[in-house]
Amino acid sequence: MDIESSTTQSPHVHQESTNQDPLIKHRGGWRAIKYIIANESFEKLASMSLIGNLSVYLTTKYNLGGIFLVNIINIWFGSCNFLSIPGAFVSDAYLGRFWTLLLGSISSFLGMGIIALTAALPRLRPEACKDPTNCSNPPERWQLAVLFAGLGLVAIGAGGIRPCNIAFGADQFDTSTTKGKSNLETFFNWWYFSFTVALVIALTGVVYIQTNISWAIGFMIPTACLALSITTFLIGQHTYICAEPKGSVFADMVKVVAAACKKRKVKSGEGVTFYLGSSKDGSSTTLVQNRERLRFVEKAAVITDPNELNEEGKAKNNWRLCSVEQVKNLKCVTGILPVWVTGIACFMLTDQQNIYGILQAIQMEKTFGHNFQVPAGWMNLISMITLAVWISLYECVILPIASLITGRKQRLTMKQRIQIGIVMGIVCMLVAGFLERSRRAAALKKGSFVSPVSIVMLLPQFMLAGLTEAFSAVALMEFLTVKMPEHMRAVAGAIFFLSSSIASYICTLLIIVIDSVTRKEGRSWLGDKDLNKNRLEYYFFIIGGVQAVNLLYFRFFASRFITENNEDNEIFS
Repeated sequence: MDIESSTTQSPHVHQESTNQDPLIKHRGGWRAIKYIIANESFEKLASMSLIGNLSVYLTTKYNLGGIFLVNIINIWFGSCNFLSIPGAFVSDAYLGRFWTLLLGSISSFLGMGIIALTAALPRLRPEACKDPTNCSNPPERWQLAVLFAGLGLVAIGAGGIRPCNIAFGADQFDTSTTKGKSNLETFFNWWYFSFTVALVIALTGVVYIQTNISWAIGFMIPTACLALSITTFLIGQHTYICAEPKGSVFADMVKVVAAACKKRKVKSGEGVTFYLGSSKDGSSTTLVQNRERLRFVEKAAVITDPNELNEEGKAKNNWRLCSVEQVKNLKCVTGILPVWVTGIACFMLTDQQNIYGILQAIQMEKTFGHNFQVPAGWMNLISMITLAVWISLYECVILPIASLITGRKQRLTMKQRIQIGIVMGIVCMLVAGFLERSRRAAALKKGSFVSPVSIVMLLPQFMLAGLTEAFSAVALMEFLTVKMPEHMRAVAGAIFFLSSSIASYICTLLIIVIDSVTRKEGRSWLGDKDLNKNRLEYYFFIIGGVQAVNLLYFRFFASRFITENNEDNEIFS
């Protein structure tokens, strides 16, 4: 996960090197990046083709619905994000990024292949229901086992790919040079561009094929994309710089806690000697001594016995003596946690909108013109487009105009953006709740499974969900990236994914609790496959209440951990 340490290899392995060995000199740089970007683009197109339309597939082809369906998606999506943490650990401590990416891609390919088989072979699915309001053909256990095996392999693959793809690309440049730094910035731009293009193709063309033409063809396309991803990645193998695994920051944090517990009776005041490790900067000891937070963990770096060091001055036992740098890394991570918690509540909104919003779309009028049926999965595009449009307007129109009016370039602060995003989330859930009430009332009045209300009515809530992400999620990602030391930027990305994962698991628990309580009262709010028999609007209002509590939490507590000055970019400065 340590981008900086892995990108600043000795000069003999980089393209910018003057070393004359032709087999080594030409490794890395743009010669390698073209294969890495191609690999990432094909992989992202495949994964988003599944994520964007999974709700529709499980509803229409597996006859799933209600709490079981939502919990499957929540747990699977949460696992895809959570597994990036052990994936990062395995990459940094054991396999290295190349092998972690390759094995993750193979796992995703196998998983997607299994899901494509479930679409191609009717025996792997239950019989279709003629009446969606009264379906008595649930999938058998072995059919669900096959489905879960495919989803599980895709989740394992995502855990290996997500924490490594950008970092492996960064490994190809020598960031100790001006040219290397410039190339790295260009790589990030191209990476995000290819990511966006793959996303748009997946959520438009592939989703349309899945919904309106053939699920089998629609899943064979991402399976073929993953095969191309692996092939392209292997073709470029001779061009890659593969940094050796050097240990994981996450493992180091566990060692710091363990060492601090073993030395809990040690005093860490003046007069003690701290273990600097590879650092030659004596001021590091002062930095640790002057910290006000988590003074307890500083004991992990206190040298209590000269025998704790070997002849080279290094720690004999890393579980008993840790370096100052390791302690600082742990303090950095714990310092961002109060603000990070805010992101969990924000993701609770966006994740549920992408599930229940699609289920609403399935039961709404989707016909445009004479025969064109809008795929329900296309609604996820609305949030993306809204996010992209807002960022473009903000950067290219609003900021320049404001600069002309005020005479200075003044951006919205992180605190302002996060708070605006949370308010947008509250409004989003209120709009979604009242819209669901209208959709359900119209369906009951007509006596049909599909409400006569047009799918266009969902646009406001998906747009508000996109704005919530544009303000809160983007600001939170910026906070995690900017406030962490440069060598821990990749750790920030893994922690960001973890917040989304925890949000999915919390929503799963919340749905189970709501169903248990409301079922005892005689009618479950969320338990029926037919949304017309549920009270989904109450669930939306509860999520809106969570956002309101989140706003108070951030306003009166978490916002104090955000510093806006450039000189305070590090949390523990």
